[in-house]
Amino acid sequence: MVGPYVNQTYTAVRQTVVGCYRGGSISAEPRINDRIRVPEVRLVGPSGEQVGIVPLAKALELAQEYDLDLVEVAANARPPVCKLMDYGKFKYESAMKAREARKNQAHTVIKEMKLRPKIDPHDYDTKKGHVVRFLKQGDKVKITIMFRGREQSRPELGYRLLQRLAEDVQDLGFVESNPKQDGRNMIMVLGPHKKKTEAMAEAREAQAARKAEAKANPGRSQNASDAEVPAEEPAEA
Repeated sequence: MVGPYVNQTYTAVRQTVVGCYRGGSISAEPRINDRIRVPEVRLVGPSGEQVGIVPLAKALELAQEYDLDLVEVAANARPPVCKLMDYGKFKYESAMKAREARKNQAHTVIKEMKLRPKIDPHDYDTKKGHVVRFLKQGDKVKITIMFRGREQSRPELGYRLLQRLAEDVQDLGFVESNPKQDGRNMIMVLGPHKKKTEAMAEAREAQAARKAEAKANPGRSQNASDAEVPAEEPAEA
């Protein structure tokens, strides 16, 4: 009995896809209960067990008996496949799963840092600190060296500066795009060793640890919790 059911389900899915390519439309919501208008259905029980082909009236009677909904899960099968389930609970769980998936979805961001070829040592350390933070967050960093006036005749200054920066942060990132001249600028892209998803997971764990510590030590200063999310410093100079 499993074999024919699998074949019919496959056929139903294939017909649905073909219909979509031919300009057909797929309803976002399946038909449930009295919206199902067929004489008989292939019924699947609440635990996934195969009940078999039964009249629609019998399927609706069983749904009422179990206090569940009769949901059409394969409309193009012959006869359509319906399942007994709590449709409201099913929709809620599906929405929560989709929300969690969006929450954990990682989007790699490209940050930009601009430097001058003759940058001051203190400014360099500040800029490097931003690059370190971006790489730790799992983001790529586009480094731009801006040349002005006579500096354009000394591209080696920019190249050496980019090389120095890449060496300083090599534990956190790698050179994804080698330095290249782009008009008055020289550009290099650094990629993080750590994936965005890993960085996000570590950030959540660190935040949870801080909250647990604060709860265990309620007498500590509020400044500790205020320092959880440091203010974003400007990335450009």
